[in-house]
Amino acid sequence: MMKVVIMAGGKGTRIASINSEVPKPMITICGKPILEWQIENLKACGLTDITLVTGHLGHVIQEYFGDGSHWGVCISYFAETEPLGTAGALFKMPELTDDFLLMCGDVVLDVDFNRFIAFHRAHHAWATLMAHPNNHPYDSSLLVTEMLPPQTEGGLPVDTHLVVRWMIAAPHSQGENMEDERDSYSNLVNAGIEIISPRLLQEVSRNYVPRHPETPDKIDLDRDVLKPFVGSGYIFAYTTPEYIKDMGTPDRYYEVENDIKQGKVKARNLQHKQKAVFLDRDGTINQYVGFLTTAEQFELIPQVADAIKRINQSGRLAIVVTNQPVIARGECSWDELQHIHQKMETELGKSGAYLDGIYVCPHHPDKGFAGERPAYKVVCDCRKPKAGLLLQAAADFNIDLSQSFMIGDSDNDVEAGRNAGVRDSIKIERNKPGALNNVLSEIL
Repeated sequence: MMKVVIMAGGKGTRIASINSEVPKPMITICGKPILEWQIENLKACGLTDITLVTGHLGHVIQEYFGDGSHWGVCISYFAETEPLGTAGALFKMPELTDDFLLMCGDVVLDVDFNRFIAFHRAHHAWATLMAHPNNHPYDSSLLVTEMLPPQTEGGLPVDTHLVVRWMIAAPHSQGENMEDERDSYSNLVNAGIEIISPRLLQEVSRNYVPRHPETPDKIDLDRDVLKPFVGSGYIFAYTTPEYIKDMGTPDRYYEVENDIKQGKVKARNLQHKQKAVFLDRDGTINQYVGFLTTAEQFELIPQVADAIKRINQSGRLAIVVTNQPVIARGECSWDELQHIHQKMETELGKSGAYLDGIYVCPHHPDKGFAGERPAYKVVCDCRKPKAGLLLQAAADFNIDLSQSFMIGDSDNDVEAGRNAGVRDSIKIERNKPGALNNVLSEIL
């Protein structure tokens, strides 16, 4: 059983209008403190050894939860007598001798922690960061993972999940301070939930130089512990579409409250079958221009962002499945294809929309093109109208295909959906503004 450490000392200055008399993790939502929702989720996954790191008004937390026996868990406490930052307490807790789960106490979530733990152990990581897309990536800390071409003939591109870049962003206005020369990014947000190995803490202790010498015990988890080891080969990202939301502002608080009432929070736990809307890319999401080979050619169809936002709000997964023979034809590099998809996610993110997954077939069976890549000139199982992309997504996200939809602008899209066994496979008019919205009005 893995130990859990929850940082529960936040003041919640941005959400003080909801309740300023209790620590942020004790703000009540739908009848229970945020921290209680978390503990119930942990207990359901068999995680019962919990330490709460408290600070501001910590006695309120301890008086409410006690030793945790009422919830069927064992709770101990580490009280900060002075602020130690988001990680300082970890270096003062000698009991952290094995890998442990670390969480912020102000996040509303319902996730399958056992999947997360299994992923961490399989990758032998020093730290595994839970990551997800969200509807405000422009003011979130974003991760970039290593993407490799297919490793086998006829295979799909490989996300190794190794974190190779981290854009730490303080709250800022859209498009600013993203530390990205292209001003575009994948919507892969650090969720503030980690599994950490003591080996990482040992390495930090060995090399740590305080950024603020006057407060050497105050250590920031992201900037001082995790980010310095990005690129080391030991920091991984576990991507999930499950419900994880920091309700640090009044607007987000009321959004989360409504999601709990509608059952969306619990339904997104990957222990439950998911429902999805699969989307073609060219002509459905972006303007069809023939073979799109550069990000400069990419342009969202009007009203598409609003349509995808409707899918997000419905509780269904929004997943792109796209044939990209430009890779096999040698007309577009893997880096440029990633840039195209980063632009897509960036443009959608500006409108509060996001994709839960992007699945690409890079193959093309016909040979004889100048500059073609022979390794991708194969008959595969993923090129639509075959169902491989949809089936892979279904396996990754526990999707019930019989309750899902496929929408695209070609007969191949429709046939791929039917071959996968979706509930309905729908063809829309290519490049038509509002076409996707009109279909969604009928099926959602």
